[in-house]
Amino acid sequence: MTDLTALTIAEARDRLIAKDVSASELTEAYIKAIDAANETLNTYVAVTPEKARDMAKASDARIAKGEAGALEGIPLGIKDLFATEGVHTQACSHILDKFKPRYESTVTANLWADGAVMLGKLNMDEFAMGSSNETSYYGPVKNPWRRKGSNMDLVPGGSSGGSAAAVAAHLCAGATATDTGGSIRQPAALTGTVGIKPTYGRCSRWGTVAFASSLDQAGPIARDVRDAAIMLKSMASVDPKDTTSVDRTVPDYEASVGRSVKGLRIGVPREYRVDGMPEEIEALWQQGIAWLKDAGAEIVDVSLPHTRYALPAYYIVAPAEASSNLARYDGVRYGLRMPGRDVIDMYEQTRATGFGREVKRRIMIGTYVLSAGYYDAYYLRAQKVRTLIKRDFENVYADGIDALLTPATPSAAFGIADEDMASDPVKMYLNDIFTVTVNMAGLPGIAVPAGLSAEGTPLGLQLIGRPFDEETLFATASVIEKAAGRYTPAKWW
Repeated sequence: MTDLTALTIAEARDRLIAKDVSASELTEAYIKAIDAANETLNTYVAVTPEKARDMAKASDARIAKGEAGALEGIPLGIKDLFATEGVHTQACSHILDKFKPRYESTVTANLWADGAVMLGKLNMDEFAMGSSNETSYYGPVKNPWRRKGSNMDLVPGGSSGGSAAAVAAHLCAGATATDTGGSIRQPAALTGTVGIKPTYGRCSRWGTVAFASSLDQAGPIARDVRDAAIMLKSMASVDPKDTTSVDRTVPDYEASVGRSVKGLRIGVPREYRVDGMPEEIEALWQQGIAWLKDAGAEIVDVSLPHTRYALPAYYIVAPAEASSNLARYDGVRYGLRMPGRDVIDMYEQTRATGFGREVKRRIMIGTYVLSAGYYDAYYLRAQKVRTLIKRDFENVYADGIDALLTPATPSAAFGIADEDMASDPVKMYLNDIFTVTVNMAGLPGIAVPAGLSAEGTPLGLQLIGRPFDEETLFATASVIEKAAGRYTPAKWW
């Protein structure tokens, strides 16, 4: 029998409905895989085997009655940013020590309503601030991929590094993730998985720990395009508890997988050819263009002139919103509390001890750009640039472009504790250079595996769509996936 953890969500769903395998058997296979691998890969910060077994048992009962939901019996990992009732939810930060919410995030509640099984909470960069999963209080996640002939531990990308690594290593069938500036698409590209950031407002943010509220959006990381479509259908919904969620019918995304792209106009933005971009990234991009052209799409050169301002504008807007959102963590009601001479000293000691270095850096940047005398010069100007970035996309789509094709990352996965990255935060921030524009404009974007680097590690391409047109992204991404094939790391853990 095939290793049960090797099944995609679609394959597992069909086997479960046919009663070839039970949800309990599938769940046990994943629990066993996590037990064997997690000490090495560090993907999970909390494993919930008993809860998973109970949920799987309930799924088996519903399947027996013919009442299976869309994700019935499918074992998933949940990023530690999503509130899960009675279960560890700390955004991988020391400041939220021992926090177990009494409520469930809307996204995870939607998944459980469709019959999914929770395996546990996945590692991530602290408060989703990072591009390598090295800022987590629980230590870095190791990418299950390694370079040819090397034992060097590589980063899985961030902030959803635990989600991407767990999916790539077959430690869950799929995973929830969030994307504020690339935190779904960048780790998906570095681990050979598929990750989609849907349109802002497509998934509820309620019950998800906030980083930058105007940029954050939940989405899935999965093994292939079909699985990502299946998961997004369950995750997406309107939600009266989130005023930014949009009241639009959620389409059957899976139906668009494999749809013809003949006649689609795919834009290639010239501004994404950045200085110093490795030749293999350019070659990958050209290969993606050729695949789409062969499938009948028309390739059009386009311009997004304000792209070069996106990264600096993002690193003003996002920290500003973070400094506001993270003000609530003070040691008074929940989480870590450090002793102090008085309440102010207690606040200061708690925040100094509880937040990691990167989170402190971004809070300080955010507080600075919002302060009197600097608000107009930085924050207000960044918001004006954001409007121009959004307008660039609107102009391109108004000209009849259906989607844009770009690289997903400027390079393949780099080493954990890479001295170059550690010594210069800006070099780390540059990992988001191809992804932040999508968040600034509130658009959907998908990362799909497209090849391997010269060192044998995954590389991905990104497709950017019109607002609420995720269906075109799934159709186009499936063309690339069919041409490129799927990628699985050689097991060494």
